[in-house]
Amino acid sequence: MSDQASTYTDPLALRLPVHGEEAPKTYWHATAGTAPYDDGVLTQDLTCEVAVIGGGYTGLSSAYQLARLGIGPVAVLEANRPGWGCSGRNGSFARPAIGRIPYEEWDRRWGSDTADAMFSEALAALQSVREIISEAAIDCEAMPEGWLKVAHRPEKVSALQAERALLQERFGLDVDYLDGERLAAEHVRGGEAYAALRWPVSFAMHPVKLAYGLVNAAREAGASVHSGTPVIGLSKEGAYHRLTTPAGEVRARRVIIATNGYSVEKLFTPLRNRLLPVLSNVVVTQPLTAEEKAEGNFHTTDCISDTRKMLYYYRRLPDDRIMLGGKGPVRPGPAAMARHRDALLAAISRKFPFMKNPCADYFWGGWVALTFDSIPHVSTAEDDRTLHYAMGYIGSGVSCSIHAGRRLAEHISGGRQELPVPMSRGLPKYPFAAFRRVGQAIAMSWFARKDERGL
Repeated sequence: MSDQASTYTDPLALRLPVHGEEAPKTYWHATAGTAPYDDGVLTQDLTCEVAVIGGGYTGLSSAYQLARLGIGPVAVLEANRPGWGCSGRNGSFARPAIGRIPYEEWDRRWGSDTADAMFSEALAALQSVREIISEAAIDCEAMPEGWLKVAHRPEKVSALQAERALLQERFGLDVDYLDGERLAAEHVRGGEAYAALRWPVSFAMHPVKLAYGLVNAAREAGASVHSGTPVIGLSKEGAYHRLTTPAGEVRARRVIIATNGYSVEKLFTPLRNRLLPVLSNVVVTQPLTAEEKAEGNFHTTDCISDTRKMLYYYRRLPDDRIMLGGKGPVRPGPAAMARHRDALLAAISRKFPFMKNPCADYFWGGWVALTFDSIPHVSTAEDDRTLHYAMGYIGSGVSCSIHAGRRLAEHISGGRQELPVPMSRGLPKYPFAAFRRVGQAIAMSWFARKDERGL
């Protein structure tokens, strides 16, 4: 866990962004190597075409794409260091995931044409990650493709089979069904694993190395990336937005807000009462011994998640450690974080009983952003078409955030923007927004009870 308590300060309580902090002590930061050069703290006034607030995947991707499309100057303003937020703290999975609405609800909710468009957009998001890694030659330890969705209780097996039929018959995606024996023989022999669907698309990578590669790509394309430069004020004068930072002012014709779970809604009016930051925690164990790895037949490089509403996501890392993530506390503090660390270790013991006495060599958390309608949004402010934002990735943001940056750049450049309507409309407000944390606590308790009953 990071030593800085403010790293886990509830974003809903902030009036200004946390800034000037070192990255938390994650496994990803510890193994990423030397951080790339950036343009440092902004120390003088600057005028640009597009100012990007936030140096995570969304902001860096949009800056890279804008610069490549000849839109500029572009300046990224990051309060800490690029990749400091969830772009450097996530579970490392690039999947074709858009929000958390079950596939069987898509047609009913949006109609068949929009459901088709949403599924195509999910696949396009994954392709955006592949393309930027290839175009920018980013060495981020990309693994072979494959994602296992594992039934954590026997009652969930029939739901997986129904999901497979829907994906094949409705959306034309050929996913493989593995019973428990085949799952153990071909991927991993563990607990809470009664069957699985194996998607042929999705891959894991090193999140911080991906962020570092995006910094280099954006700067080489012509954008500037300023670390240690929080935006502490945003206003409009004529055709220009004024972005106030501690040591300089930025004037920009267009602004992109790309702060996701770390958004300070009191600072940015278009986001007010529209996001619910939720903490997600990750633990990384000591390396498996050769005997443990053999006993568990744990050789798969696939991304893995289970069928809980409050799901766990996990994988074997290249150095044979186990990474596992899941929900964090509603109100983080030292005692609450310790309890959740121990809960993640207990989950590892259940899922990988062949690992003796798992320890938390690394443990950290990060704020993901939930939206009221459970899908991400790439849109503009209702009263200002030059103020753009992309956020609300619902904890599955690696592919969607990078793709959102691309879509924003296409829109600003006047190119095609074919986002489905549910994503391109503005962020909806949470009703009774002052009680978001109360609602979160009730929902998490309810979902946890359902998960343990296999409902």
